[in-house]
Amino acid sequence: MTTISLDSAAPDSLDVDAIVIGVSPGGEGVAPAAGAEALDRALDGRLAAALGALGATGKAGEITRVPTLGAVPAPVIVAAGLGEDPTAEDLRHAAVAALRYRAGSARAAVALPAASAERVEAAALGALLGAYSFDSFRTGEHKSPVEEITLLAGGDGAEAAVERARVLAESVKLVRDLVNTPPSHLCPEDLAGEAERVARETGLSIEVLDEKALVDGGYGGLVGVGQGSVNPPRLIRLSYTHPEAAKTLALVGKGITFDSGGLSLKPSEAMDWMKSDMGGAGAVLGALAAIGRLRPKVNVVGYLAAAENMPSGTAQRPSDVIRIYGGKTVEVLNTDAEGRLVLADALVRAAEDDPDLIVDVATLTGAQLVALGTRTTGVMANDDAVREKVVDAAGRAGEPSWGMPLPAELRKGLDSAVADLANISGDRWGGMLVAGVFLQEFVRDGVKWAHLDIAGPSFHKGEPYGYTPKGGTGAATRTLVQIAEDLAAGTL
Repeated sequence: MTTISLDSAAPDSLDVDAIVIGVSPGGEGVAPAAGAEALDRALDGRLAAALGALGATGKAGEITRVPTLGAVPAPVIVAAGLGEDPTAEDLRHAAVAALRYRAGSARAAVALPAASAERVEAAALGALLGAYSFDSFRTGEHKSPVEEITLLAGGDGAEAAVERARVLAESVKLVRDLVNTPPSHLCPEDLAGEAERVARETGLSIEVLDEKALVDGGYGGLVGVGQGSVNPPRLIRLSYTHPEAAKTLALVGKGITFDSGGLSLKPSEAMDWMKSDMGGAGAVLGALAAIGRLRPKVNVVGYLAAAENMPSGTAQRPSDVIRIYGGKTVEVLNTDAEGRLVLADALVRAAEDDPDLIVDVATLTGAQLVALGTRTTGVMANDDAVREKVVDAAGRAGEPSWGMPLPAELRKGLDSAVADLANISGDRWGGMLVAGVFLQEFVRDGVKWAHLDIAGPSFHKGEPYGYTPKGGTGAATRTLVQIAEDLAAGTL
């Protein structure tokens, strides 16, 4: 696990493997950002010229390496482009992009411009997220992340900012690890066991309903989706309470630990990354882990609706009718539209906690990728102001999202001839929105609710970029924490 510490030393005095600085466009070349002054002096004022000679422009995301040739103890300076007017997100990306170039090094120092607690946190978080590596199933030698990061910063709130970054990074790492874990090692019971570990370590309360309790309780969505698997479903409830809390937030996560599509079988090329279909439940667990450590003044309950969707002689069939917790019936026309069924159970149950806001998060639809691509979360809500505030919270957390509507006319497509509604529409258009309209049917009247579709952002199949690794990303974890803090502050 990569460690991080604060230091006020000058960067030219540190005996590390690399020093990360920021650079921006300046004049006809580049201008080293605040934090690089001592290094520039050690190089006789030639740092900008050396960077320019190597083709650096200072554009955001650009990386340039400059050998120090013994001028300072560190053998190399890694200059990260910040762009013209760097944001906190630019600092996150700069810290990690530079560190990725030094994978396998023992120690690195980060001297990015971080004059406020917010920017200290951004630099620390970016560095920690970028140092992630999932190695649980590897043997032999491989490039490991940087072991020690020294963040050159100080001032009021710096220590607290680094600690908050550490908590958030550990929570995102937890989610990434869970999403990357193969289904051979993570079934619903295993996810419940991991939730129990997190609860013990962070002081959360936990309740786990097994398959018998789910049948007895009338959780038809979870039971129906999970009945085809030898690994039975679980509903996991975690809760955090604060003695001064005035509001309650309920978080609901889709936890399909593997999604074959059931009898409506997916094609093989769409199935090999379906270990990630529990990314929503993972985000809820990660957020609760962070909330338990950060202690915001808000009560939070989290539901992980966990099942494995498999085809077998006991699997639910297209045209089966199931009864969701609370009584509504659903005709299952497509067993691959299973996430909305387990979420329906959990949404109805979450309303019994009388929350001020319910937020569900799910890798729900392929239509999300079609509409918004692989990096942008779709946000829907039954209240326009809530939707926009959730989008804003996600932006401040550094997770791109976009508000989407819930058109009332799409509800007709979910009409069923034999049940209260069907789980898919006969119309192929607007699939992400249709799924949101379906979920809205299970939100109690008068309860504010938002839905986050993270089908694309939860799992990155390409090469790493910024602080996003290949594989599980931990998407929505930081957004959920920010939502909890906003609710505590009375701004949401």
